[in-house]
Amino acid sequence: MCLSLALSLFVAVHEKRFTEEQQITSPDVSLWPIVVYFFGVVVVMSVILFLIPLDKLRLFFRILFALMFAWGVFIVSYFFMPDPVAYALAGIAALLWLFWARIWLHDLLLLVALAAAGAIFGFIFSPWTFMIFMLIIAAYDVLAVRFGLMVWMADKLSGTASLPAFIFPRKTKDLALNIKAVQVGELKKEAAEKREHTVLGGGDIGFPLMLANSVYFAYNMWSAVLVGAFAVVGLMGAFIIQKTWLKGKPMPALPPIAAASLIGFLIASNCLA
Repeated sequence: MCLSLALSLFVAVHEKRFTEEQQITSPDVSLWPIVVYFFGVVVVMSVILFLIPLDKLRLFFRILFALMFAWGVFIVSYFFMPDPVAYALAGIAALLWLFWARIWLHDLLLLVALAAAGAIFGFIFSPWTFMIFMLIIAAYDVLAVRFGLMVWMADKLSGTASLPAFIFPRKTKDLALNIKAVQVGELKKEAAEKREHTVLGGGDIGFPLMLANSVYFAYNMWSAVLVGAFAVVGLMGAFIIQKTWLKGKPMPALPPIAAASLIGFLIASNCLA
């Protein structure tokens, strides 16, 4: 998370300079439209994954993820590279992932895409709006893990070789494996100490990045770093809870991350803003 936060705030600094030069102001999107949009996407995705066989979805999701990664690379490189170079890098990233999706490449491109999303979406939401949204999603995360929806969706998406999550192999050499080697359903069946891979949902990184960037645009860099630091503490807390109390069972990481981020945000907004 530390690397993604640094990259996202780096992009945000250039984005802020660009928006000020172009006199672009934040639309300050309200809470309920993004809540409705988020849960609408969850419902649509669930229906699609339930009704349509994976072999018919694989190409669609592969192209969708390749475009998402291309967008992330383009955004990150756009503010400090010539446009042709940014477009070329985005195209190369998409093609590499589409035809050579190694675990290390997947993790790297997902990190870049989330860093870009953090900077862009952080600009269009006020900190309090996004903080409340994050708390709502944290509550959903608990229910989705408790009733198996999260693991089911992750298993289905891993079957299309398009997993919106970071993959951490137990062995460093396994970073060179194709992402198709990771099947969430198979990981769940194995004992925690025997699992060859650990999976961390992209939202557990992406949402705190958006909040930190929103704080940066509304207040200052120190406030954003503080919120990001508390989010890291929350993520570490989630790992400790999963390892110590849950013994490797699926863990909704967003609740401790959101709780820690809220503490950091309250401190930042009252002491550093």
